[in-house]
Amino acid sequence: MPDRRGAVGPARHEQPAIDEAALAAARHGDRLLAAAREVGHARWAAYLAPLPDRLRDDPLAGLRPVALRARAAYGPKDSIRDALPAELTEPFLLAIDRLLKALARRAAEE
Repeated sequence: MPDRRGAVGPARHEQPAIDEAALAAARHGDRLLAAAREVGHARWAAYLAPLPDRLRDDPLAGLRPVALRARAAYGPKDSIRDALPAELTEPFLLAIDRLLKALARRAAEE
């Protein structure tokens, strides 16, 4: 049955490992966003702004694209690591990678 966003498939709460990974990533994203705003990195703040809410609220089908967008902030030429401290950037990266692994495991099981 479609959810309120039109996605078909299981609800997030039916995939607790994925839901927990997404929520953990959202919490780290909130911290990273707050730091970007605090130090005045408007570009990174704008880039990060939609990510925590999407990580909290998107259906399963929407999590992979948002996780890949978050992962793209760690590019080889332009990286959020160059703008914000490692004690904030690295936990977010680890949480995003955990989420991507959980999503890959689910996809392999289907």
